[in-house]
Amino acid sequence: MNPYGYFDDDNREYVITRPDTPLPWLNYLGQDDLFGLCTNTGGGYTFYRDAKLRRLTRYRYNEIPYDNNGRYLYIKDGDTIWNPTWKPTRTALDRYECRHGLGYSRITAEKNGIEVEVLFFIPNNETVELWKTTVRNKSGQARDIQLFSFIEFCLYEAQNDATNYQRTYSIGEVEQEDGVIYHKTEYRERRSHYTIFGCTHPVAGFDTSRDAFVGVHNGLHDPKVVLAGKSANSIAHGWNPIGSHSLDLHLAGGEEKVFTFVLGYVEVGDAAKFDAPFVMNKAAGRAIMEKYSDVKDVDRAFTDMTTRWDERLGVFQVQSPSPELNRMGNIWNQVQCMTTFNLSRSASLFETGIGRGMGYRDSNQDILGFVHMVPEKARQRVLDIAATQMSSGLCFHQYQPLTKKGNADIGGGFMDDHLWLVLSTCAYIKETGDTSILSEDIGYADQPDDAKSGTLLDHLELSIRYCLENVGPHGLPLIGHADWNDCLNLNCFSTEPNESFQLAGHGADDKVAESVMIAGLFLNASDLLAGLYDHLGQAGDAARIRAGYDTILSAVDQHGWDGKWFVRAYDAYGKPVGSAVNEEGRIYIESQGWCILGGVGIEDGRARTALDSVHEHLFFEHGCVLQQPAYSEYHVELGEVSSYPPGYKENAGVFCHNNPWIQFALMKLGDGDRAFLYYLSICPAAKEDIIDTYRAEPYVYSQMIAGKDAANPGEAKNAWLTGCAAWTFLTVSQGFCGIQPDYTGLRLDPCIPSHWPEFKVTRKFRGATYDITVKNPSGKSKGITSLVVDGQMVPGNIIPTAPAGRTVTVEAVLA
Repeated sequence: MNPYGYFDDDNREYVITRPDTPLPWLNYLGQDDLFGLCTNTGGGYTFYRDAKLRRLTRYRYNEIPYDNNGRYLYIKDGDTIWNPTWKPTRTALDRYECRHGLGYSRITAEKNGIEVEVLFFIPNNETVELWKTTVRNKSGQARDIQLFSFIEFCLYEAQNDATNYQRTYSIGEVEQEDGVIYHKTEYRERRSHYTIFGCTHPVAGFDTSRDAFVGVHNGLHDPKVVLAGKSANSIAHGWNPIGSHSLDLHLAGGEEKVFTFVLGYVEVGDAAKFDAPFVMNKAAGRAIMEKYSDVKDVDRAFTDMTTRWDERLGVFQVQSPSPELNRMGNIWNQVQCMTTFNLSRSASLFETGIGRGMGYRDSNQDILGFVHMVPEKARQRVLDIAATQMSSGLCFHQYQPLTKKGNADIGGGFMDDHLWLVLSTCAYIKETGDTSILSEDIGYADQPDDAKSGTLLDHLELSIRYCLENVGPHGLPLIGHADWNDCLNLNCFSTEPNESFQLAGHGADDKVAESVMIAGLFLNASDLLAGLYDHLGQAGDAARIRAGYDTILSAVDQHGWDGKWFVRAYDAYGKPVGSAVNEEGRIYIESQGWCILGGVGIEDGRARTALDSVHEHLFFEHGCVLQQPAYSEYHVELGEVSSYPPGYKENAGVFCHNNPWIQFALMKLGDGDRAFLYYLSICPAAKEDIIDTYRAEPYVYSQMIAGKDAANPGEAKNAWLTGCAAWTFLTVSQGFCGIQPDYTGLRLDPCIPSHWPEFKVTRKFRGATYDITVKNPSGKSKGITSLVVDGQMVPGNIIPTAPAGRTVTVEAVLA
């Protein structure tokens, strides 16, 4: 039993009934260009496209208490001051409820007969965040109360805002007009954008100076303006600009008042920046306030937003015997996939939005779980990612979403990055049938802008060729700085405690250390590219790619098998990592998954042996840990992987991202029962009974769960922005349900728990709708023996592509 909340599947919401959750529980607002982080107590911030370069409001990470700063309303009712979000005053409430929904959060609280409901959301295709506020007098007698709003403006560039106080304390500028606050820091010089914060209800006063509103020696829990019950009408000159309005509300018994706070981002474009010296052109800001002045228009925008979510989630819907799989696969897993696609690993309660932008490998994988929802966005993302690959074959490890330029600030030389582009490109073409993307000329990141030349297909070829040309002594791909596991740094030999492992130089000959995991990934990617060439009718190119596959497969067969599992890597001395000869870290999870997904050992039984070893050594009730035994001391030749305490992160924690690879490998062998056991072991919706141990949000996946060597096994960290989201959605949609987009139709190859009698899926694909029922009368896990499409028996397991607009009925039987 979860004492903090529950799933409302009918309304597709997670309902939080206590504000003091074990950790702040987050939701995301926005799907287009404006995004907001919003916790169950109103914490978080808002930014335009890039949390580092266009942050609109401030947030303080790792503060005491957690989750400090956000979207706040203060209610002053006589001498009682409280927040509907509970924080920051934390005044005891008579009732509290937060409903995290699809792109919105609705927080309602009641105190002494006054109820306040706030709906936070960002309308479709708008750079506006709306706070629809409803104040109800439930006391039965007339009441006079005051309401104060509060946000703190960020000076746009978040790192500078948080560190360069000798400048930032002097540059803050605002204007105020008719109660609307215009934040215009640096607008007079290099910026052509500004932020507005207004209210559709008449205001009694305003403040734009944090010192005036909060006080130098007060905190957000006792701001002096609220204590005094009167705005100071302050204008900020430097220091810390804020936005606050005060409203005097008289409510008869039973009366309610509805109004909206509007937080907007405006780019001026070609319009004049100023109406007069030092007076902004506010036309666009006024237009925003006018657009949302009527609550009916706010309600219409909210309906439009929820309708779009209906359409996007409606592409895939499953009915299975598992309530956890249904609510995750139909709702929350897809919502999380949308979020990781939009934000990669940049901005969460654990990622500050400053250190990381859009990751090359991360974003490619995020596309896999997103492409079915909005293929046209996935198309553009594939091209954006590819454009950050260099002509050498290496890639910028991440790029900034605002500029789409590669950023080397978090290091480079990760030798798996380029291969993920093959997976995302093939996934896009299989979903859409659009091969024209291959001829898009996007060039390379290290070419001059006016001389860029290189199609997407050129990039795929380069990615395969680079891997084949950069192998080590065993014929396996070189690992470079690291592979998918950023912390397996076999060439760094870092001994300086102030040095980032991700930026450390290479202290050895980096032409020796090799990765078996990359080898498995290469086998998977080259098989996909060969299949694409088959589809294009280019048999010679397909054969050439398969020859490369055979070369790496031979190296894995000779040097990648350790007897009971696949070796993880070879270090800079040519010694095995993840082998029975090691005292610690004898078996790793990644190479078990990727070698099998690359087709190794399936026919001769090694795949089954490796997966049995995973079950014996790595699996426990909270998932599969990354390796065993955990490292008990720092190994300079291994790097960051051995720097964490045992049981945490990459040192034998449950790194949720890689667990679905094992689930897929099990399903490749037809073991649906064990795959489903593993699926539930990391599924957040299955953690309700241990929520005070798990602590993180029970509706989205976390990056990590503490492993069996940890002091607190089962505790989760870093929810929302993890590659586990995309891979787990694939586990549900393409693994258990087996609905796999292919070039000529939908391949149906489910692998289910043997106790499932049947399941049903509605899948929209290339404009047609497929209503699919799979029956399992014999208690099997895998193997379609009968496929009937619109009443006609179809040989094999490919459902042919139907004309757009058609609804197709599919019945299949496992036996």
